[in-house]
Amino acid sequence: MGVSADRGRDWMAVRRDAETGVETIRAHFHGHAYDLHDHDELLVGVTEQGVQAFRCRRRLHTSTPGRVILIEPGEAHDGHSPGEDGFTYAMLYMPVPLLAASGQALGLPAGFPFGFRDTLADDPGLAAAIRSAFLALHGGEGRLARDLSVDRLAARLAGHLAPPPERKPLRPDRAAALARELLHARMAEDVGLEALAAAAGVDRFRLNRAFRAAFGLSPHAYLVRLRLRAARRRLAAGEAPAPVAAAVGFADQSHLGRWFRRAYGLTPAAYRDLCTNVPD
Repeated sequence: MGVSADRGRDWMAVRRDAETGVETIRAHFHGHAYDLHDHDELLVGVTEQGVQAFRCRRRLHTSTPGRVILIEPGEAHDGHSPGEDGFTYAMLYMPVPLLAASGQALGLPAGFPFGFRDTLADDPGLAAAIRSAFLALHGGEGRLARDLSVDRLAARLAGHLAPPPERKPLRPDRAAALARELLHARMAEDVGLEALAAAAGVDRFRLNRAFRAAFGLSPHAYLVRLRLRAARRRLAAGEAPAPVAAAVGFADQSHLGRWFRRAYGLTPAAYRDLCTNVPD
């Protein structure tokens, strides 16, 4: 199932493989593309044309044609074009269990963390494997082509995975960690900064500074990201946008729609249709 969107000079084509849950997107953007957001899946893609700039891991990255983009689950990133000609890219959103199964078949130990050493890579072999998997999935080439291309992609990705000693665990300030726990526990509630600060045991000004230092976002921006990921999962499961908005804490369907489009480039209804083929 796929959808296409035309935003003037910008365009986007998205498909989702119902059996594996892999989403494929090929898009072209001028100027601003996406607000800061994150995903539950691993993102692996290739810049095809132009200059693709995005923030990730608290720094600005610039990708040019042929470069590989590797983004872990939960890593906040945005996107824009610094040039007049815009940029075109192809991306796969790979569910972690799918790649984990392929990785174990290729000899990686169970539980090996699917994190990447680098956000950008110059690896022609990996770029070719991404293009092959993209074409098989986006073009609906069938199960055999899909499965083989995903396994080849997993094999090429193995050299870019960060083994546990290289993965430095995040140890946020205690106040920031407590506030994050509260946001996760009360995601759908209208929690104020005073309540967060009280739970964290500090004043609201110190909490805001500590939270930004630990997670690179304000508590509100973090909460919006949390809600968007939850909404995306529910929409993919077939729930309608209005009850999803209420369940995850947005004021209404329109409120969800504004944030969802800014982060993902699609309306919630279009994304649900993409995943389920059930019109809203």
